[in-house]
Order: sequence, then structure tokens, then C-alpha cells
Amino acid sequence: MNQMDLAYLAAGIGAGLVVIGAGLGIGRLAGSALEAIGRQPEAVGDIRTSMIIAAALVEGVALFGLVICILLATKS
Repeated sequence: MNQMDLAYLAAGIGAGLVVIGAGLGIGRLAGSALEAIGRQPEAVGDIRTSMIIAAALVEGVALFGLVICILLATKS
């Protein structure tokens, strides 16, 4: 196994970790938002807006991580 094989493996593991982290973050975010909506149904608009903004930030970080992994994998 040469160094490029290890680099591809590391990029793949990194991409997997990014996706797992984003999935866990969004799942936790949605769960907390639904609990908050269940406790205070009158604040659904504010909670939804905050949840969408936070989910967009999590997705942005995940996309950034995936782009870095792809760049590392395609570097020759």
C-alpha cells in the first residue's frame, strides 16, 4: 500500500465522518426543535426559522468538509 492509497483511504474516512457528523447534528437539531414546538406551540414560527438557519449552517460545514475531502482525494 503506497502513500496515495492511504491518502484516498483517509479522504474517504474523512468524508464519511463529515456525513455522520452532519446527520447527527441535524437530527439533534430537529429533535430539539420539535420538543420546543411541542412545549410552546405558539412560538412555532420563531423556532422553525431558527432551526432552518442552524440546519443551513450545519449543511454548510458539511459541504465544506466534503469539498476538502474531494480535493485531497483528487490531488495527485
